[in-house]
Amino acid sequence: MSSSYENWSREDLIARLKQLEGRPNSQQRVQLAQNSSKTVATTLSTRPEKFDFASYPRRKIALKFCYSGWEYNGLAYQLKPTPLPTVEGVIFDALTKTKLIDPDAGYDGCEWEKCGRTDRGVSAAGQVISLWVRSALEENMIAAAAEHTSPASPAALDYVGILNRVLPPTIRILAWSPVSKTFSARFACKYRHYKYFFSSERLDIPKMRDAASRLLGLHDFRNLCKLDPAKQITMFDRKILRADIDPVDSVSPSVYVLNLIGTAFLYHQVRHIMAVLLLVGRGLEHPSVVSSLVNIKGAQQPRDGDSLEVVDCKPEYQMADALPLMLWDCAYSDEDVDWRTDGHQPGGDNSAEDGRGIYHLLHSIRARSEIYLTLNQHFLDAASLFFPEPWLMSDQGPVGIRSGGSIAIEVPLGGGNSRKLQQYVPLLERKRLDPVGVVNERWRNGKGFRRDQKRLMVEGSDSDSDQAE
Repeated sequence: MSSSYENWSREDLIARLKQLEGRPNSQQRVQLAQNSSKTVATTLSTRPEKFDFASYPRRKIALKFCYSGWEYNGLAYQLKPTPLPTVEGVIFDALTKTKLIDPDAGYDGCEWEKCGRTDRGVSAAGQVISLWVRSALEENMIAAAAEHTSPASPAALDYVGILNRVLPPTIRILAWSPVSKTFSARFACKYRHYKYFFSSERLDIPKMRDAASRLLGLHDFRNLCKLDPAKQITMFDRKILRADIDPVDSVSPSVYVLNLIGTAFLYHQVRHIMAVLLLVGRGLEHPSVVSSLVNIKGAQQPRDGDSLEVVDCKPEYQMADALPLMLWDCAYSDEDVDWRTDGHQPGGDNSAEDGRGIYHLLHSIRARSEIYLTLNQHFLDAASLFFPEPWLMSDQGPVGIRSGGSIAIEVPLGGGNSRKLQQYVPLLERKRLDPVGVVNERWRNGKGFRRDQKRLMVEGSDSDSDQAE
């Protein structure tokens, strides 16, 4: 369009004026350039600098924590994606978010070590890990605290409060302890205490106690665990220190707990033991079956009236459900750990929660669970007005259940789960798995060995044979 305005129409002139009004003049353009430079400078000056972990002292500590197993894909972190997050993965993220550990250094960089692995669905009330973390203490104070030669300093970081503020309610840090540089959460543990909760309905508790008592002492538990050829385990001896079956409390008299304490446990050992105890409690097996299952070489002495078999290969059977299992405690020597919350020993005058609300949170969760229990009981009460209980005695003697016009054998699996069978085959008459040596050799000669070698090159070795659940 020509710039000779005398030939422009009225509409074109108005459009041109509007265009010129929208442009800044020379002075405005200078001001805009200055403002833009200030904005860039401000952005650069406020950009967060990379956190320099090397400029801070470190100390080695142990963390005691609890978690709800049904929310997670087990304790141990995994390189591959998992359907649910892992407990270690969530805690690691919390430690990096609070800049207590360097995320670039990974698990190896902080010498991360766990007491015992728990599988998917298994909970813990006293799990322990040890690792190096950032500290607010000077080097000499860190060394003194690690050797337990001085009380906690007011300058010590509040590890419990810092982590619980960013962790989900299903994971709670309960306490921390300064430890020596050589402390190992796994190898310093004196014993591990597991609890398995179950309903005593239609179970013979005295017979279960008889069977549980046969676990005490040092035994070969290859028939009461899951055989994992990838670990190439050949020694299955484990020592059980306590195996008691007790009511949980007077409020719920039908709920019992197996208290199992041992120096170390095999993979899925507790759940296999509980599966056999439930079979005994239902009357499907005699208590002496436990003695036979640990009678690998025929060295077990029978009790009065018992008839023992030598069982050198594991019979096929399903382990108990994961939900009722809990790692209750990992025990350490008082010389190794000194548990505290915010720099003070738990239970002292200064052990207030300081806003973390751990006890209140867990109390609220329990109160809500009791409401769910009451609601479910009322659902059952409502159904009982129209439907009778299905349990009856079968022709084989043990308690059966109505199923499709006949009576099936109900095999309890814990956690409210069970299997229904038309005919029950006793454990010692079932098909046996291959001997351990054969299973291990088959794995070494197969694809599993080569696959795991590649995995170990990436992940590093985790040869923990005491991977209980």
